[in-house]
Amino acid sequence: MSQSNLIFSSSPHVHGGDSVPQIMKIVIWALMPAAAMSVMVFGWPALLVILITTGACLVTERVIIRLRGRGSTLGDNSAALTGLLLALTLPPHSPWWICVVGGVFAILVGKQIYGGLGYNMFNPALIARVFLLISFPVELTTWPAATGLFGENAYGLSEALAIILSGSYGVPELMDAVSFATPLGQYKTEVGLGHSVQEALGGRYGFSHVNAAGGLVAGSLGETSAVLLAAGGIYLMRKKLITWHIPISMFVGCLLPAAFFWFLDSAHYPDPIFHLVTGGLVMGAFFMATDMVTSPVTPKGQIWFGLGCGLLTYIIRTWGGYPEGVSFAIVIMNTAVPLIDQYTQPVVYGKAKSSA
Repeated sequence: MSQSNLIFSSSPHVHGGDSVPQIMKIVIWALMPAAAMSVMVFGWPALLVILITTGACLVTERVIIRLRGRGSTLGDNSAALTGLLLALTLPPHSPWWICVVGGVFAILVGKQIYGGLGYNMFNPALIARVFLLISFPVELTTWPAATGLFGENAYGLSEALAIILSGSYGVPELMDAVSFATPLGQYKTEVGLGHSVQEALGGRYGFSHVNAAGGLVAGSLGETSAVLLAAGGIYLMRKKLITWHIPISMFVGCLLPAAFFWFLDSAHYPDPIFHLVTGGLVMGAFFMATDMVTSPVTPKGQIWFGLGCGLLTYIIRTWGGYPEGVSFAIVIMNTAVPLIDQYTQPVVYGKAKSSA
């Protein structure tokens, strides 16, 4: 009679085929179309921002892990994903030192100081973005016009290197492109001066919902194409890496009050589609707020989390001191995740709801 060994272990006892490196790689691939579009719109400087920021994250991860006496974690692709996400929140012509400081902060303060992957309280890329915006507001709010990757106004690779490595927003003789405000910034500034939404976004600025959705407006790299970012988010949902709860509830949390105030006073509040296709709402909803480590674990909790992110985004955009509020909204809601998890735990099987 044969004997078999019984192995006792904690759950889960059945594992899916996905691993951390595979999950991170899928998310990176989902971001690739939008990243490629940003390079096509803003040219070689945008590509250099992506490469420098990602490189800074990889080097910092390697150094910190070595100082901690642990094996290399670069193979899990989490540092590369953090670098790509951070780069997509930066202006196209960000100086090299902004990219490096942001990458170091994201890994050191946003991730490793908590113990590494899986222990961080905030999304590393977002907390680095908030740090950079507060510390270097001029560099983080200077938006060059789109020059394209090819064509008469496009910078060559040597010119792009001179712009990025100059340590400021460019070499004067190379920066002949006109700088624009983002649609959100234009709205915030002009309406604050007493103009209507139509006057703020029309005229010389010539805002178009179609151009904004396609990314043909000034903004960070991750504001390049809401359509491609949404396509990447849907891809993640089809791969079952994220669910609909956070993205949809975040859209509802932002667009519902936007529709309400637009209905009340369309002269001073833009329509909800404006909020959807401009700024980082789509990127934040699909790629930032859905971070597995820093978001609630229950479906009900994810809905409340997403609603909070969307509502705070709208409040900051409309009445706050910054034209964009996605980063701040998600970071603020990250702090509420333990509380949300505590109050949205499902009832244990066999117990009444009153004794949950």
